Amino acid sequence: MVAENRPPEDAGPHTAYMRLALLEAQAAMEAEEVPVGAVVVQHGRVIAAAHNQREQLRDPTAHAEMIAITQAAESLGSWRLIDCALYVTLEPCPMCAGAIVQARIPLVVYGARDAKAGAVASLYQLLEDRRLNHTAEVVGGILERECGEILSRFFAQQRAAGKK
Repeated sequence: MVAENRPPEDAGPHTAYMRLALLEAQAAMEAEEVPVGAVVVQHGRVIAAAHNQREQLRDPTAHAEMIAITQAAESLGSWRLIDCALYVTLEPCPMCAGAIVQARIPLVVYGARDAKAGAVASLYQLLEDRRLNHTAEVVGGILERECGEILSRFFAQQRAAGKK
């Protein structure tokens, strides 16, 4: 079940890790990438941090979540991220939700909803689908305003510059 906008006392550690993901989103924006950031945390320690790099790498799969999951797997020496949490500034898309299922990540925390491509709450609820081999707890709306604002700012700049 998606827990939207949990009370502040319940959001403490989530907020701190989301702020780290927002720093990654800022790095993406500075690189003229869609500003999405992600961090993977294991037992209170950040083991991976990434941002979108689709333009830089010319790779449609280079989403922040995908890169962070790969980094975390390398760090742990295992593709099973069974005791990790993923923090991401934007609700994961179907591709990233599929990677989360495959990595067995038990907790996903996101900031802004994605009405056009969100696959954990908005359009689909893939991480709660019991037909899949893994489900995950989903917490949404952590620093939602800040996560949404950086995306809005980026796309406004892109429109003003006449870019797609």
